[in-house]
Amino acid sequence: MQQEGDIVLGGLFEVNLLTVFPELSFRTEPEQPWCHKFDVEGFQAAQTMAFAIEEINRNPNLLPNVTLGYRIYDNCVKLGVAFRAATSLISGTESSISNLNCSGTPPVLAIVGDPGSTHSIAISNVLGLFRVPMVSFFATCSCLSDRRRYPSFFRTIPSDAFQVRAMVHILKRFGWTWVGLIVSNDDYGINAAQSFHQDISEFGCVAFYEILPKDNDITEIRRIMGVIQRSTSSVVVLFSTASYLLPLMDEVAQQNVTRQWIASEAWSTSPMFLTPRLLPFLKGTLGIAIRRGEIEGLREFLLSLQPDNDPNNGLLKKFWEHMFDCRFKAEEAEIQTEGRVCTGNEDLTATDNAYSDVSELRPSYNVYKAVYALAHALHNLLNCVPGQGPFTGHNCASHHDIQPWQLLHYLQNVNFTTTFGDQVSFDENGDALAIYDIMNFHAMPDGTMRARTVGVIDESQPSDKVLSLDEEKIFWNFKSNSMPKIQNLTFYINCLLESCSPGTRKAIKKGRPVCCFDCIACADGEISKTADSVECFRCPEEFWSSPEKDQCVLKEVEFLSYEDALGISLSTASLFGACACAGVLAVFAHHRHTPVVRSNNSELSFLILMSLKLCFLCALLFIGQPRLWTCQLRHAVFGISFVLCVSSILVKTMVVVAVFKASRPESQGAMKWFGAPQQRGSVLILTAFQVVICAVWLSTASPAPHKNTQSSKIVFECAVGSMAGFATLLGYIGLLAAVSFLLAFLARNLPDSFNEAKFITFSMLIFCAVWIAFIPAYVSSPGKYADAVEIFAILASSFGLLISIFAPKCYIILLHPERNTKKAIMGQPQAK
Repeated sequence: MQQEGDIVLGGLFEVNLLTVFPELSFRTEPEQPWCHKFDVEGFQAAQTMAFAIEEINRNPNLLPNVTLGYRIYDNCVKLGVAFRAATSLISGTESSISNLNCSGTPPVLAIVGDPGSTHSIAISNVLGLFRVPMVSFFATCSCLSDRRRYPSFFRTIPSDAFQVRAMVHILKRFGWTWVGLIVSNDDYGINAAQSFHQDISEFGCVAFYEILPKDNDITEIRRIMGVIQRSTSSVVVLFSTASYLLPLMDEVAQQNVTRQWIASEAWSTSPMFLTPRLLPFLKGTLGIAIRRGEIEGLREFLLSLQPDNDPNNGLLKKFWEHMFDCRFKAEEAEIQTEGRVCTGNEDLTATDNAYSDVSELRPSYNVYKAVYALAHALHNLLNCVPGQGPFTGHNCASHHDIQPWQLLHYLQNVNFTTTFGDQVSFDENGDALAIYDIMNFHAMPDGTMRARTVGVIDESQPSDKVLSLDEEKIFWNFKSNSMPKIQNLTFYINCLLESCSPGTRKAIKKGRPVCCFDCIACADGEISKTADSVECFRCPEEFWSSPEKDQCVLKEVEFLSYEDALGISLSTASLFGACACAGVLAVFAHHRHTPVVRSNNSELSFLILMSLKLCFLCALLFIGQPRLWTCQLRHAVFGISFVLCVSSILVKTMVVVAVFKASRPESQGAMKWFGAPQQRGSVLILTAFQVVICAVWLSTASPAPHKNTQSSKIVFECAVGSMAGFATLLGYIGLLAAVSFLLAFLARNLPDSFNEAKFITFSMLIFCAVWIAFIPAYVSSPGKYADAVEIFAILASSFGLLISIFAPKCYIILLHPERNTKKAIMGQPQAK
């Protein structure tokens, strides 16, 4: 529906409740969705907007010389349809643009609606970007009060935060502490359920919690009915829109289920449920309803409608066909209404239904207030005094180019009183004043059912006067017209009297009502300071939970120290190994002219002993609190020392093989390639590769001290920086060790007089076994034990090399000097 004007307002209403979407073939352009199941209450709300605009246009004191127009769309209770309608309102539906500068007033300055919370959330996300005001008359989700997300959203109905509190007031008044909860599967229902769970936990419990299916799945509806019937609760709270609730109530009537229903404002006054068919099951229902109002002249306006041929007023034709059960097209009338054709001259005054009933104006009254709020904001905007305006430079808005963001400023500050005496204003979140009527479904003598006001909830009153209720007027749908009592009270008390001490949290028992819970100890690193806490809170990074899990304490600091037993043991072993190397070195230096020492290049033996001494001493760099210099040195010194040692052993092994071959006549020239200079050069080159690896590693991703706070202790450790660098360092040592082992193994069967290879084979076998076992042990060791494992691997492999290679020689030098002769070494028999 539409009417042109100087300034046009948009409207989104629920006129049809169901939508049929065409089948998508992806071969042809899809048809438009088809809406059906006409809702006369929603149409009344849409007509109230039209009435309010006409009334404003006739008022000489409000917006004089300005004519308001409107464009009203049906959202068909579908988000896609509503969103498409909203974008059409703010951008227009023209296929071509005449003004290429895109200047001037937009198609509509503001939108009244949408009644649904989910729709309003989606639409407001877009309208907020352009600061287009949106004033809803029925969207109650408390999430819409977030001004950062929805800066241009207003409403003339209180938010669900107030509605939930109002329901809790009623439950407290009658002592209903064991209740069921059913909500619609949308933002309206889900957000209300969250608030309800929090508020009722202070004095009661939710016996069951169910969500109505979006697609009206009858199987799911029947499952929910089974939950209701099995539950011991006789009080059921229903937060739902009418479209979600209809299938459930149909099943309630079919299964003959009676409960004390508590209705949310979305359906507490809906005529869909005030029918004779549902009377036996819904009479006695208590509900929250938005404030009732009176609009003078509205009934006459509603009954004065006449259908016309304007294609833009298609909703009016649908309304007419619904009211008189006829069709304007003869071919449709033959099929659908037994030939009844609409003439347009039918008498609306002869009808008596929810459309013409203006005695209980609630959503329509909110529509009326929304239109007047926009009108008063426009009036204030147009009456701005030049030089005293609220915009930059104290300017006013241009009367010929009003922008939505300018209207938004005046709407936030609007304040007026309706002809019914209600004050209309918005708080900083765009919310209206919270006043509700308490409704009760009464069975009438004529077999009908009516919703009667039996009390008021006014949040502006003192706490002891918020709820005003006339209990004598309440109709109860139970025996002797009495109030329902809590059933299975013992079970309820047993659940609720449990208490969780500090250090634990509540966990709902599976398959039991939400107030029945287990007390679960907080996880390590988490605490709860209060009794009956629903969650545990993680301690700060450098704190850990106490044994009782009720406070956070400073974490212990852990690193491999010289003061603990493990550090003392490893450092002692390291110093002992270094001293052993020094002792062997002294023995070899003292007997440096003897054949055992001089054989097979004594220079390599001294080099091996020096490097082994460095290997033992480098283990000390792994003990103590890590510093930058120790982290950088520990792996570099370790890697270079071991490569120096293993490369010397490799060269020594090659010399053993070369010496044996040189003893043969055909290989007399073999030793010229393995002289002392070549041996020193080979060791230097092989060690230089490791030096380069360490230099690249330290310059690109150097190891650095790291404070690991992930466990119950603060572990000081050295982060390797680059795992690739560390792996390359170890891999190069392993490669040299493997080659040494292979050569020594192949030379193990050489004559004993020349054969040092068997000792080298055994030493390399120990070395490789230790470092192969090191990798999984290092990876799986936590904290300081990772350093301990690396030190143990260094010491074990160093002791293995020292003992395997030098113990046999020291044995001969110190205990059998008679065998330390050239003849004995050459294998010649000794003179008797």
